[in-house]
Amino acid sequence: MAPDREKTPSGATAATRSRIRLDQPQRRRTRILPEWDPEAFGRLSERIARFLGTGRFIVWMTVVIIIWLVWNITAPYFLRFDPYPFIFLTLMLSLQASYAAPLILLAQNRQDDRDRVNLEQDRKQNERSIADTEYLTREVAALRTGLGEVATRDWIRSELQDVVKDLNGGRPDGHRVFPVERGRGRDVDDR
Repeated sequence: MAPDREKTPSGATAATRSRIRLDQPQRRRTRILPEWDPEAFGRLSERIARFLGTGRFIVWMTVVIIIWLVWNITAPYFLRFDPYPFIFLTLMLSLQASYAAPLILLAQNRQDDRDRVNLEQDRKQNERSIADTEYLTREVAALRTGLGEVATRDWIRSELQDVVKDLNGGRPDGHRVFPVERGRGRDVDDR
């Protein structure tokens, strides 16, 4: 028997078994490392960075440091948790700064990505607007060119008057072909 046609205890061949595995969803693998959503972490870092950039944070930080110093200077010695060189306070401020800087940078990177996408969309919109403007400019130029070749009412009237003069002036008996009407001014109905 060929190796790919071996019978399994259930009676299915190896080829059928591999086909079944492709048709069935796989079981979920257990992960050793925890899963995390980078977008959720990015949103959290933006919220923290936004708070760190406010006056409220500066006020609260100042209040906490003043309370820390006053407590560790005026409290009885056995209640002081950070005596005079205030090494623990320095450690806490360094820890806060070491976390704040990367969070602020992450928030700035996310803002840069959003700005880049917005800039690309604005650039595409400007290109479309320029293309539309150029098209409309060409259309207006074509209309102006076309209107330059259209005979106007005044031009036709002057041409007809020239023809009438030629016709009247060319008759030897002096009779007019088209007698001029008196008392009628400008032709209002021609508009």
